[in-house]
Amino acid sequence: MPLRGQRPYQSLPAKAASRPPDWLSRSAVNELTRETAAVLGALRERDANTYAHCDRTCALSVETGRSVGLSSQDLAVLRWAAELHDIGKIGIPDRVLFNPGRLDEEELGLMRTHPRRGHDILASIPGSKFASIATIVLHHHEAVDGSGYPEGLGGEDIPVLARILSIVDSYDAIATVRPYHAPKSHVEVMRMLEEQQGRKYDPYILPAFSKVVGVSAYRAAG
Repeated sequence: MPLRGQRPYQSLPAKAASRPPDWLSRSAVNELTRETAAVLGALRERDANTYAHCDRTCALSVETGRSVGLSSQDLAVLRWAAELHDIGKIGIPDRVLFNPGRLDEEELGLMRTHPRRGHDILASIPGSKFASIATIVLHHHEAVDGSGYPEGLGGEDIPVLARILSIVDSYDAIATVRPYHAPKSHVEVMRMLEEQQGRKYDPYILPAFSKVVGVSAYRAAG
């Protein structure tokens, strides 16, 4: 469905959107919880910080999705995609994942495989719902100017849920402690995001996110 004030965007691939699964039934929630428990448990054991980041990103993504008028079905997809967006980091070598310094070209290339790894993990789980989630995970590091990865999609070719997730993911990553940087204040993070508005981040969604995060429990200090 279109976001408020935007031209119509497809939030899911056409095939999935034509026959949307019932994301809101108790059986669907139970299925997703059961099937993802193992991979989320593996992520928690591998890297507790990334696991916590996924939890915060999930909550703030849902807040943002509500603010821009997503349907309940799309909010459910966004919730699961945000919770699982970094699951591919399970496959990143320790020397890269926990590197306290700046990554070199080879290490950066390895790190940038995590969306594809996450997609492949989720796409291998039986059930039609996981294909939709996997698509959003695959594209959460695309940029609206086409400079992102892994496929270099741009503009409306990037699923709208992935565009929301990209902004929220970046906000939390910059605002919290990472091996390679100290946390930045809310004001600093928003300035960095706004500098990339229309290049990396969707120029319609970013202002909506700014309003949401300003009053959110997940707002960074400062």
